[in-house]
Amino acid sequence: MSVQQVHIAHPDKFFIGGKWVAPSSSAKIDVIDSGTEERFLTVAEAQAEDVNAAVAAAREAFDRGPWPQLSHAERAQYMRAISQEFKARADDLSRSWTMESGILHSMSAPSAAFMGGIWDYYAGLAETFPFVERHKPALGGEVGLLVREPVGVVGAIIPWNAPPSLISYKAAPALLAGCTVIVKASPEAPSAAYIFAEICEKVGLPPGVFNILTADREVSELLVRHPGVDKITFTGSTAAGRKIAAICGDRIARCTLELGGKSAAVILEDYDIGTAARDIASRAPHLTGQICSSLTRIIVPRKRHDAMVEALAAEFANVKVGDPFDKATQMGPLVAARQRDRVESYIAKGKAEGATLAAGGGRPSHLNRGYFIEPTVFGNVDNSHTIAREEIFGPVLSVIPADSDAQAIDIANDTVYGLNNSVFTHDADRAYAAARRLRSGTVGHNVMRTDFSVAFGGFKQSGIGREGGVEGLHPFLEAKTVILDAMPAGVKVG
Repeated sequence: MSVQQVHIAHPDKFFIGGKWVAPSSSAKIDVIDSGTEERFLTVAEAQAEDVNAAVAAAREAFDRGPWPQLSHAERAQYMRAISQEFKARADDLSRSWTMESGILHSMSAPSAAFMGGIWDYYAGLAETFPFVERHKPALGGEVGLLVREPVGVVGAIIPWNAPPSLISYKAAPALLAGCTVIVKASPEAPSAAYIFAEICEKVGLPPGVFNILTADREVSELLVRHPGVDKITFTGSTAAGRKIAAICGDRIARCTLELGGKSAAVILEDYDIGTAARDIASRAPHLTGQICSSLTRIIVPRKRHDAMVEALAAEFANVKVGDPFDKATQMGPLVAARQRDRVESYIAKGKAEGATLAAGGGRPSHLNRGYFIEPTVFGNVDNSHTIAREEIFGPVLSVIPADSDAQAIDIANDTVYGLNNSVFTHDADRAYAAARRLRSGTVGHNVMRTDFSVAFGGFKQSGIGREGGVEGLHPFLEAKTVILDAMPAGVKVG
């Protein structure tokens, strides 16, 4: 595999208070290339003192700095400058994303270039979002103003699977709102946070408005518990999200949680099995299945079960697994050895509980380095099986038979998760009717779909709140009612 280069100026420091500062200890984290198992970067590992320093800087910037006092249009100017720099750093972002997480470079390169558009979108809301609304008071006063103000200091905890996009979808609306932000990067994938901090430094963001740390779970929890942090926005596992919600609930801190999924593809009887298998199999290898909204439960009419298993197995047999920088590769590695161990353990459980292994199930024989796994299909899966209940976070599909459309919907909903589903049918009316019965934050039609430009998030244990679109701005705002005897001069009402 070819040697790749990523330009990061200060991996041995943290960006706190507008400066690159030395860490409080000599602790380090080695970042491993998932395709080669070789170290390609070493970064500082944050301790309690570093968390306190970052919170103090963000708190000072919010309580006494200029950022919250700027107009939304003034903040938008910084955001548009960030957008331009994002585009300029797209190569470093895409290469590091591929090395850290295993995403194909053919996917990460256009995705990284797209990130600037997220910042432009939220900058545009400075002119269109109703930050101030006028109402008629019912209990006295002449003018009732509903004003939306920044929630305060935001701790953004970012996972390793898609850091460039998730930093953007958290930080962009937060900064537009007037919040200050601390990004806690994942130990497996900290590069995007460092690159983004360099961008913030270059565009002249006021000190303390944006800060970064890299830490593992124990120190990360200090950020969640810190009384100086007003809101936590977290993307990650449901188990971690449950703990974060409990901590935030204990101190009545705000939180937005984008958590796990066990999403279903519901295949109705009018839809062609071969087409469904091709479209499902084309999306399943994306990021090696390390996507929370992946369709991993394939629910089909019982009489078509065997045909679906055979079709998926045939599609997966043709997937080329290998170097994620090779343009011919269709699926790269998992993020780390522990993630490969996790996926392999679920494959073993699937076989032990009686499901039929139809494709994959092991490590590719031609690859002796890197955290690779074969795309895997199980047939004859019961929805009570472990592989149908728990999020695997890898390219493992379970085909589940159903005796009717109604039972298929019931099976799809029989999960603690509710992030994403899709309905496969040529009848748009049937698709919409099924979509309204499926308990998930997104429902697609005839393929796996998500769209952050509208809204993204989950029902049940798949999370709290939404990211992306206008809905993604609301969690960073507090609503305040102001009742006056007259309309103040110069107030712009949306």
